[in-house]
Amino acid sequence: MGNRRFRRSTLAGGAVALTAVAVAGLLTTAPVATAATTTFTPVADTYVQSNTASTNYGTSTQFVVDNSPVRQSFLKFTVSGVTDPVTSAKLRIRAITNNNGSSNGGTFKAMTNTTWSETGTTWNNKPAIDGATLGTLGSVVPDGWYEIDVTSLVTGNGTFSVGATSPNNDGAYYDSRESGADAPQLVITTGTTPPPTTTPPPSGDPVLVGAGDISNSGTGDTSTANLLDNIPGTVFTAGDNVYDSGTATEFATYYDPTWGRHKARTRPAPGNHDYNTSGATGYYNYFGANAGPSGQGYYSYDLGNWHVVSLNSEVNMAVGSPQEQWLRSNLAASTKPCTLAYWHKPRFTSGANHAPDTSTGPLVQALYDNNADVIVAGHNHQYERFAPMNPGGQLDTTRGIRHFVAGMGGASHYSFGTIMPNSEARNSDTYGVLKFTLHANSYDWQFVPEAGKTYADSGTTSCH
Repeated sequence: MGNRRFRRSTLAGGAVALTAVAVAGLLTTAPVATAATTTFTPVADTYVQSNTASTNYGTSTQFVVDNSPVRQSFLKFTVSGVTDPVTSAKLRIRAITNNNGSSNGGTFKAMTNTTWSETGTTWNNKPAIDGATLGTLGSVVPDGWYEIDVTSLVTGNGTFSVGATSPNNDGAYYDSRESGADAPQLVITTGTTPPPTTTPPPSGDPVLVGAGDISNSGTGDTSTANLLDNIPGTVFTAGDNVYDSGTATEFATYYDPTWGRHKARTRPAPGNHDYNTSGATGYYNYFGANAGPSGQGYYSYDLGNWHVVSLNSEVNMAVGSPQEQWLRSNLAASTKPCTLAYWHKPRFTSGANHAPDTSTGPLVQALYDNNADVIVAGHNHQYERFAPMNPGGQLDTTRGIRHFVAGMGGASHYSFGTIMPNSEARNSDTYGVLKFTLHANSYDWQFVPEAGKTYADSGTTSCH
């Protein structure tokens, strides 16, 4: 999301068209499809307030939804230059920094009135929010980008209005078009390219999907973020979320416009590049509570019958360290029959750039001792799957943990070196995400490739 990381050309009406560099990740196999994504900024946005009924807020850098006092917001977009059928239209908005967030992000509806004036609209003469509901946002947090599907409203060229309200007294504040780079966006996809094909999970089975080694100035992260657009569930990251140094500026410039639109459902892990900023403050400040206790970098959560643990390979992992002791206590307290863990540096890898990291051994041993099922890491920019192994790397079909290296999130690829024992699948030329469907007593894994690539790897394994 956002325009500032793409190479751009400007269309009529203020549209920003992604050039071939950015669109490359959206292309499919031959015959070449005609899909393209175009981002429009508002031609007008404002809000009105019930207790200041004659005041206009059209030049404000924010728009607001609230119920005490009542505040309603209006956004207007003019779409032009679209020649192919609209297959998707998404309204993306950003909660402002200097606010505490809200437990209710508002309800967004279509409007029939498209002639209202940004600088003339007040509570006394506000247009009616009279159309169909397009979407409702739950809790929103500062700096978060949020998305509403407006495909039913935006079907081609024309001018479109969206109105927003909230029944909640806890107001939600968003950046308006006057804020500059954080202005609202209408992202329109046209053409015939279908979304990536993934195997839908049975009803009620949670999905965990993600990768590591994600965002930089290239376009790989754009391709993998597009995959996430079509895969529901919880998103994980396996470290090195942004390059090169995990600064706040890099998160804003590279990560936020791509994977950042999924931040609300992301449970990250840090990597060594995130720690190139002292204390990984860029990482912890960006992800906030989703990264677990601030500065600690390890935490856990449950998905269905699964206990999921996010660990930190950038701090002490030795036997008796706070992290290793916490992990053992955490696993012992879990009542879930299946366990998955992820962090950045892999215990086992065939990558040429980074050797297997033996310092992670105590974490692997703790997981093995507690009958864990899956470990996912990154660090080497490639995909690799191992057979179930014991902590020493020997095949163990009874209690062994299946290891994945999922460093294909967007950073430039690395090559393989000496192939390690029990390595069963490898790829070093395709960006993608690793999708787990977490059944009650088993899991499916699926490598989902970027659009236009065909590499695939999938399977099913029972929990211990």
